[in-house]
This record gives sequence, structure tokens and C-alpha cells, in this order.
Amino acid sequence: MQISPYTWLMVAGILLSLWFWSRHAPRARGMGIIYFSALVGAFAGGKLVYILAEGWLHWNDPNRWMYLATGKTILGALLGGYAGVEISKRAVGYSGVTGDFFATVAPVSIILGRIGCLLHGCCLGVVCESKWYSIHDRTGIARWPAVPIEIAFNVVALLTLLLLRQRRLLPGQHFHLYLIGYGIFRFAHEFMRDTPSIIGPLSGYQITAVAVTLLGAIRFVQRQKHLAPAVQAAPETAPSGI
Repeated sequence: MQISPYTWLMVAGILLSLWFWSRHAPRARGMGIIYFSALVGAFAGGKLVYILAEGWLHWNDPNRWMYLATGKTILGALLGGYAGVEISKRAVGYSGVTGDFFATVAPVSIILGRIGCLLHGCCLGVVCESKWYSIHDRTGIARWPAVPIEIAFNVVALLTLLLLRQRRLLPGQHFHLYLIGYGIFRFAHEFMRDTPSIIGPLSGYQITAVAVTLLGAIRFVQRQKHLAPAVQAAPETAPSGI
């Protein structure tokens, strides 16, 4: 059986994130459980949100099982991964911050995954005029370069997060910032992606993007409220949560 480049890139993203986690995550009990809970939550969330946003529309398609088996979404993976981390941290009794580590590996994994999308020819942009920036699908139709644009966003996000990490700015907030940024980006960029609308002009992914943005914003505000008194009392103490 031939394994597609998309699969190899997805595996590479997982292995790279595991390597980074093993090198940089806190040396505390339950760190392995937290990582794998994030991974399981991401896969489950990616699948569930895909089914709710688009998968159910293919139910009468002869290839519906292929759609349901292969379909997933980054937005759902972010929500599911966040839930997996929070649940597992409570289960193992870990109260420290882990989000800054996930914020570093998430864009890298997404970049690798989107390169797989580019090679596989999925996650297309809307049909547009043939311009210097457009890309052509397998049938030769010119489309908005949705995948390259998302890769570019994640490259910029990764560089920004690395800079924040290097300068120790907004510690404990990096993943929340990524959720806010990616949620806003996906909501706006979704208008240029070839995805079905389910509520007026909005797709299920745009609704999920709003949820991702709100999650990041709410948790950012909550963290800041807990961070200020914690820093005044003990600057070296990290706030709890992802």
C-alpha cells in the first residue's frame, strides 16, 4: 500500500511536536499524558467539527465514507486539543502553564499539514481569474491560493511567537494569542475558500473560527487577571491553565 505525502507530513508534524515537547516541556509528572491527551483531543475535535461543518452535507454522496474518514479541520483540532489538555491536567494534578509550548509547535505542525494539502490538491480556494498569484487545481481551473496564504500566516505566527518566547513577553499567553489570531484569520479568509455555507453566507468553519477566537480572548483575559496579582506576590510563579 502506497502512503501519500500528506500522511508522511502529518506523521512528521506529530514526531516534531513530540520531540519539542520532550526537550522543552516541564519535567513534571504527567507531562506525557498531557501531550497525548492534546493529540487525541486534536484528532477527535478535528473530526467532529468537520462532520458538523461540512461532512453531513456529503451523506448522500456515493463517496460519503471516504469524506467522513479523511475529513478534518484545524479549527476543531485546536478546540479539541485545548479541551484534552485541560482535562488531562486536572486528572494528573498539574497546575502549571503548558500553552506556550503548544503555541510553538502548533504552527509548525499546521505548516507541514498544509504543505500536504498543497501536494494532495485539497482545501481549495474559490475560483478566480488567472493571475500571477492564483494556483490551478487538477482540472486546470484558476483558484485563490488558499493553502499558500495559510502557510504564510502560520510562518508569520511562528516567528512572532518565537520572538515573544525569546524576549519572555506575555508568558503563559502565547497559545491564547495564537487562538485569537488564527480564529480571526480563518474567519476572514474563509470567504476566499471553496467551502459550503450553512447559515447565510457563513460556513461552519467560520462559526468555529468565532468559537476559537472567543476561547482565546476569554482565556487571555482570565489569565491576565490572575497574572497581575501573582507577579506582584511572586514574580517567578506561573499561573495555572493551558
